[in-house]
Amino acid sequence: MASDLDKAQEDIDVTADSAKLDADLDTEDDDYLVEEGEIAGDYLEQLLDVLDFDGDIDLDVEGDRAVVSIDGGADLTKLVGRQGEVLDALQELTRLAVQQVTGERSKLMLDIAGWRAGKRAELTELGTAAAKRVLETGERESLAPMTPFERKIVHDAVAKIPGVSSESEGAEPQRRVVVIKD
Repeated sequence: MASDLDKAQEDIDVTADSAKLDADLDTEDDDYLVEEGEIAGDYLEQLLDVLDFDGDIDLDVEGDRAVVSIDGGADLTKLVGRQGEVLDALQELTRLAVQQVTGERSKLMLDIAGWRAGKRAELTELGTAAAKRVLETGERESLAPMTPFERKIVHDAVAKIPGVSSESEGAEPQRRVVVIKD
C-alpha cells in the first residue's frame, strides 16, 4: 500500500511529465509554424520572381500562426490592391500552397508593404476610441461593417478597456462590431 508521501511524489512526477509534454508540444508547434513560414516564403519568392517584383521576405511566428511579410520593393503596393483585396487573395493562394506540401490547412498571415500592420494599428485605435466614448456616454456604439480580420482586431482592442465589451452583429458582408458598456 502506497503512503501519502508516495502518492504526492507520483502527482509531482505526473505534473512534471505533463509540463514537459506541454513544452515539447509548444516546441513542435513552433517548429511546424516555422516550416509553414519557410514553405510560404519559398512560394512567395517564386511568385515575386515570376511577377518581376523586388521584395524582402521576413518569416516570424506570432501566437499560433506563421507570419510572412514582404517589404522593400517599390511596386509592392500593387500586390496589396484596393482595401487589401489582392493581398487577401495572395494570402489564400499561399495558404493553399502550404497545404499542398504539408497536407494541413494553414492559418498563416501574409503582410505586404506593412499594409496589415498599418491596418492593425488603425483598427486598434478605432476600437480603443469607441470603447472610451461608450464609457463616457454609456450608449452602445455600432461601427462600420468589417471583415473578420478587422473585427478581431477591434474586439481585442475593446477587451483591453475595463468597463466595456464588444460583440459582432449582422450577417456578412454587413457584419459589424458593437461596443457596449458593462
